[in-house]
Amino acid sequence: MSELITAELVDLDLSAATKDAAARSLAERMVATHRVTDLDGFLADVAAREAQMPTGLDGGIGIPHCRSEHVSAPTLAFGRSARGIDFGAADGPADLIFLIAAPAGADDDHLTILSGLARRLMDPEFTAALRAGDDPGTVAALIRGEEPAPGTGAAPEAGTPEPADVPEAEAPGAEAPERAASPADDGDGAPFRIVAVTSCPTGIAHTYMAAESLTAAGRAEGVEVTVETQGSAGFSKLDPAVIAAADAVIWAHDVEVREKARFRGKPLVDVGVKAGINRPAELIAEARRKAERGEIAAVPEGGDRPEAGDGGGSGAEGAHFGVRLRTYLMSGVSYMVPFVAAGGLLIALSFAIGGYEIVDAKSVADHFVWGQADSWAALLNQIGSAAFGFLVPVLAGYIAYGMADRPALVPGFVGGAIALTVEAGFLGGLVAGLLAGAVVMAIQRVPVHPTLRGIMPVLVIPLIASAVVGFLMFIVVGKPIAALQGALTDWLNGLSGSNAVILGVVLGLMMCFDMGGPLNKVAYAFAVGGLADPTDGSLKVMAAVMAAGMVPPLALALATTVRKKLFTKTERENGRAAWVLGASFITEGAIPFAAADPLRVIPSVMAGGAVTGALSMAFGCTLRAPHGGIFVVPLIGEPFLYLLAIAAGTLVATALVVLLKGARRTTAVPAGEAAATAPEARVGATA
Repeated sequence: MSELITAELVDLDLSAATKDAAARSLAERMVATHRVTDLDGFLADVAAREAQMPTGLDGGIGIPHCRSEHVSAPTLAFGRSARGIDFGAADGPADLIFLIAAPAGADDDHLTILSGLARRLMDPEFTAALRAGDDPGTVAALIRGEEPAPGTGAAPEAGTPEPADVPEAEAPGAEAPERAASPADDGDGAPFRIVAVTSCPTGIAHTYMAAESLTAAGRAEGVEVTVETQGSAGFSKLDPAVIAAADAVIWAHDVEVREKARFRGKPLVDVGVKAGINRPAELIAEARRKAERGEIAAVPEGGDRPEAGDGGGSGAEGAHFGVRLRTYLMSGVSYMVPFVAAGGLLIALSFAIGGYEIVDAKSVADHFVWGQADSWAALLNQIGSAAFGFLVPVLAGYIAYGMADRPALVPGFVGGAIALTVEAGFLGGLVAGLLAGAVVMAIQRVPVHPTLRGIMPVLVIPLIASAVVGFLMFIVVGKPIAALQGALTDWLNGLSGSNAVILGVVLGLMMCFDMGGPLNKVAYAFAVGGLADPTDGSLKVMAAVMAAGMVPPLALALATTVRKKLFTKTERENGRAAWVLGASFITEGAIPFAAADPLRVIPSVMAGGAVTGALSMAFGCTLRAPHGGIFVVPLIGEPFLYLLAIAAGTLVATALVVLLKGARRTTAVPAGEAAATAPEARVGATA
């Protein structure tokens, strides 16, 4: 097993001023030691990971890291900055910077060592020794565990995690739950017990640092904390008996917690992984308060909270208000989309068979003729309309669910239904969902007697919350929102000329910026909301949104066809699939390309989407179906001009992608690495 870090990978006088420059400087050392085969490709992967969540930690630590196909061996590079570099930590710049590079298929032994390092970064004596070291070789040995930090005792065996990090009973690579030792009594002779789960997107660093931080805080607070790390170095489930005996649960995670249903019926603190690292004592205190109030989290039977596009499972409770709000809204949108797709396409089929006048047909329950096409068209239209009737209640219900779990479903659905009754529409559903979630969260904070806890989620909370939300929607906010909805509809109907084109540009940019993420879904939800009560303006908006959403995958598919040498073999294979995904209006087909090279791909497809959105609005194209891509072209007003708009945007995006990738500076690599860095093996090689 090669050493993870050597003296050549240590820079005790890192002069970089920004995190990107620091990552490049340390990565260049990895290239020089033949650990990284493509500098720019690897840095793109680091940037993509950094975009998910800043990697700065309290205490002056920056720990950028990623898995990458451009890494030949698991590697650490360490830099020490005198001026400090901003990695997004709350307490300021970082002076200790670790760049962790893991291959896409890193072995468990190496990942176990990396997890051990992550835990050691929580030790003040270890970080103090790193700041005091004056020899790269000595610092590298300290990081490897061959040299003990002052006051820590004998050095562990070289190349292995410290014994406290990986118990002897565990096989290499398996992660045993961590337990805080010697907890004090909690007043009645028994310790307060917490079980926790930590996880992060790559499962290399933050997962284990949060586990160590929570465990240490538990020892300090006299609380028994047992942590399950769902990281890359294995996944050992907590003993069911330990969970059953726990008084509360903490989830510190940025990816979905696996097998959530194990934790049902417990007070729950649900936050992002960095909260577990930076403020563990606060989380433990919050868990104790929730247990004292008898506040039980309703974890769904299937084990998953509602996904929020890119926000599900992100620990919204501990995040900034804007992040939490986005997560709540995306929860509702993600559950609404299947109703949109099913109902909208059924309605579209009914128009294709029976024409637009089919909306005036009699109820098929009273009049249906098996041999008449119009009867079948009416049947499809009325089924689709029934599905569309659920859009606003489902949106409101699952926004509330994303905020306060199962007890909020009933008041959310009730509020959404009332929004339809008072003609508050899509905006009314948004407000109703937020109101329902807020009301339920407020009720959950009220202390109750233990005998009432069992009926609170199924009876008391839905009853009181539904009454409150109903009052607010009928009497207080419903009518003003209905007036706002009407004004918005009138504005859309009045769009023409430059105003329509500008709106098309904005919608195109939103659809292509995050390709299935929050902005994309906001634009799509805005368009779909107009279909519930279609007007000429809302149909134009729907057309522009779908056209722009088709551009990213189509552009990348075309780029991989015309300039193959700019893409890896895997990307060219993804490009072939992207043809179908783009034609079907599945914008997410471009995500693999954007993740690998965001700085070149995202601006390119945004430009193409803006062109398509503007042209679609300028041409006056309309669309009555909420989905379907080219397969619903017969339902599009001005279909040839619509296809022309898509083609123009696709060509613009393709040209920009090819231009930017082709202009990328070719990284010089050692002769011995030539085979590994051939165009087949690296992203962005010049043709």
